[in-house]
Amino acid sequence: MSRNKELGRKIRLMKKIKENRRVPGWVMVKTARRVTTNPRRRNWRRNNLKL
Repeated sequence: MSRNKELGRKIRLMKKIKENRRVPGWVMVKTARRVTTNPRRRNWRRNNLKL
């Protein structure tokens, strides 16, 4: 990817970075550990982004 990115692509990349997080601890406590994994989790080697 190029060094200088257009603003729209940068914003979309930041959104993908933010949603690629684990489930917060308070969610696990609230749901009695029924929700432990994030279904939107993505690995940079395995999955490509459609930007």
